[in-house]
Amino acid sequence: MSTGFIATAPTAPAEGEIDSGPFWPSISLSDLRGTVRLDGTVTTARLTHAVIDALTSVNRDLADWRSARQGEGHTTLVSVPSEVINSESLHLHSYRRAVYAMTRANLLERYTDYSATGDGVKGADAKVVSSDDLYRDARFAIRDILGTTHNTVELI
Repeated sequence: MSTGFIATAPTAPAEGEIDSGPFWPSISLSDLRGTVRLDGTVTTARLTHAVIDALTSVNRDLADWRSARQGEGHTTLVSVPSEVINSESLHLHSYRRAVYAMTRANLLERYTDYSATGDGVKGADAKVVSSDDLYRDARFAIRDILGTTHNTVELI
């Protein structure tokens, strides 16, 4: 008989934030955990590594855009004019969405080997699809900041 209870590992009470320069906002590890539903199975060290990887990628994709905004006199992402929803700049919302989605995708790809049981192997395909969806969400968020469309067209 199964109770349906699934145990989750507790998280560290105060994990801190990751900074990526004066222009970009800090990323709170506890906020990220809550938003993308990560329990303590993902250690703080592993989460920090995944966030730094995501920040590197997102910041690189937005480097020219950031330079242009700084050239206009904006010293932070929040100071760049944008619509506001729930008292927050849409640019800030999109930036966090990009970093969170890329972090989660990175972790999903690396955790496909977490379980050597049949259940772990059976779920691997679903995790790859999910990480692809998360990478797409990150690209869409980046394009929202850039003000470009979500479509990518390649001629073969």
